[in-house]
Amino acid sequence: MEISDHLASLSADGRSLASAARQAGPDAPVPTCPKWQVRDLLRHTGTVHRWATAFVVEGHRAYRPDDGEPDLDGAALLDWFTEGHGRLVDALYSAPAGLRCWTFLPAPSPLAFWARRQAHETCIHRVDAESARGGALTPVPPSLAVDGIDELLAGFHARATSRVRSGAPCTLLVHAVDTETAWTVRLSDGPPRTVRGGDAAGPVDCTLSGTAEALYLALWNRAPLSSVEVSGDAGVATLWAENSAVI
Repeated sequence: MEISDHLASLSADGRSLASAARQAGPDAPVPTCPKWQVRDLLRHTGTVHRWATAFVVEGHRAYRPDDGEPDLDGAALLDWFTEGHGRLVDALYSAPAGLRCWTFLPAPSPLAFWARRQAHETCIHRVDAESARGGALTPVPPSLAVDGIDELLAGFHARATSRVRSGAPCTLLVHAVDTETAWTVRLSDGPPRTVRGGDAAGPVDCTLSGTAEALYLALWNRAPLSSVEVSGDAGVATLWAENSAVI
């Protein structure tokens, strides 16, 4: 995906998140994040948006913590979220292509990193808000879903902080049937190693297959494993589901 595609997604999903949160109300539980109510979702996502904006606008070259979540609720919290989302979108649209600032996953450029990261941050939490509201979820386009699966597997879970570990080495194949995209994930007692493509060196222990959207939601733990097809050793899929959460 291009930076412009990520920014279009970020803009639309932020507005949808706010709309769903308004309809659900601040007290509504968030089924996809069982410990949260909608107010927690807005505070978290809004804080992340402001944190990201600071790197883009101020050009910090090293990690900086966020400023903490606000003690706001109700309409004031929604206004705060909407304002912060707008600032982030504006900052990314106006940032120079040669932006230099801190990032934490591989990317073609810092601008590409922050546009992609915040697009998926906001899409996933838009799903959370819509789950709290109830009713149908806004569809995730296949191109965005594939991109988000790739960020999760080849980005987040390539880091030493990944908790997905297996004492006995095993291989997980993820196959998006509607886009014919695949990832081979090798699990061991170290961080997972992901190869883009379905040509694993050796047998595959477990395969997850489904549409890109279904896999995106399942792998990010926003839908149950039963929403995709699991073949082979289901224990490998369970290992992923129980240890891979990224808030």
